[in-house]
Amino acid sequence: MINKGNRAEERLRRHMRVRKKISGTAERPRLAVYRSEKHIYAQVIDDVAGKTLVTASSVEKSFEAIGSNKEGAKLVGKLVAEKALKEGIKEVVFDRGGYIYHGRVKELAESAREAGLKF
Repeated sequence: MINKGNRAEERLRRHMRVRKKISGTAERPRLAVYRSEKHIYAQVIDDVAGKTLVTASSVEKSFEAIGSNKEGAKLVGKLVAEKALKEGIKEVVFDRGGYIYHGRVKELAESAREAGLKF
């Protein structure tokens, strides 16, 4: 009999494995991505101080597109980059959250790079 693991548990295991190596500092905070079935979220976090510096998501009132597709992820990436640059954050460490660098996660990262964030 084949035992299939729980997908959420496996993602969390991958996420913790990556988080052992990645940490955000005041000079170079962490850009964390979380995607749900309907929306996508991005946060810029200073792990040393334990504070979230900037957030953007497809749930925000100013967000006009549907958040569960690549176009929505592009807009969220652009929005988080604009907010980060406004706060004086130019460089970040990218934390894909245990997700494969593909699809919505990739679109968010690439649009954040295009908007001016360096990682």
